[in-house]
Amino acid sequence: MAPVEWTLEQPQAAWPPRDSVGEVVWRDQLWMLGGWYTPQTANPCDVWRSADGVAWECLQPAAPWVQSDLSAAYAFRDRLWICGGRSVPGTACSSRCWSSADGVEWTLEATAAWSPRLAAAHVVWRDRLWLLGGTANFYDHSPTQVHHDVWSSADGRHWELVTPHAPWPARAHHQALVLNDRLYLLGGGLWHPEHLARNDVWVTDNGVDWTCLTAAAPWAPRLWFGAQPYRGLLWVLGGWSREHGNFGDAWCSPDGTTWTAVPASTCWSPRHEPCTWVFRDRLWLAAGHAEPLSGEVWSLHLPPAWQPT
Repeated sequence: MAPVEWTLEQPQAAWPPRDSVGEVVWRDQLWMLGGWYTPQTANPCDVWRSADGVAWECLQPAAPWVQSDLSAAYAFRDRLWICGGRSVPGTACSSRCWSSADGVEWTLEATAAWSPRLAAAHVVWRDRLWLLGGTANFYDHSPTQVHHDVWSSADGRHWELVTPHAPWPARAHHQALVLNDRLYLLGGGLWHPEHLARNDVWVTDNGVDWTCLTAAAPWAPRLWFGAQPYRGLLWVLGGWSREHGNFGDAWCSPDGTTWTAVPASTCWSPRHEPCTWVFRDRLWLAAGHAEPLSGEVWSLHLPPAWQPT
């Protein structure tokens, strides 16, 4: 496969470098909500948007939601949503759901029925919000803290328990994606005190019944990676494991079973917890912990006839 070329759209965006951001595409713009700076620094609660990935505008420097580290962010029913997450420093997690019609004014919509948590997989699917797994404590991924439940909501206020015990092992720092009206769950695992990174891929047609497509995809096991559906393919970008450190690779798959590494002649440096979006027929990656934290914004535009080989 000929290498692709990522474009550095912005070497240092107007927002301070960070990771663990809530990222969505909404109203034809890229949005960033909160994130993480250091274990000792209060996490940001700001709201940023951009129409091109280059020029960024801070709409709200101090939103009322406090727990914005590893939260679940959605664009749903013409509103921005942020649910769960952690406040830093410390371990306090949330199960609160907030929404906004403009990114400036925020309304506390509910304290969700699911237990407080961070690092849950989340996605909009079939006109519902979905939240899968996660952990109650960033520093304790023991069995009593990490979940493998599945929840959904039609309005962000009332949440239904779809299944309390999905067949995939309990985990955090994983990703959920929708492709061809099927819901996929990828990777993640446990961070501390036991470290267990995974590279399995699961799929469901209803949120209850899950099929393991592969217990070991060819991309290395990892936490804190980015993932998006782009050009009819599932994409995995970057991440981290204790055995490897930061990853700087990209992989794609049409079905979650067959995966292809996508080499790049120009690319972002290895990092974990980046922002990723699909916007204007481009795959975008920004921020993340690249040792140090990054303020970069990158994009990838593939030729129309491009196919993984």
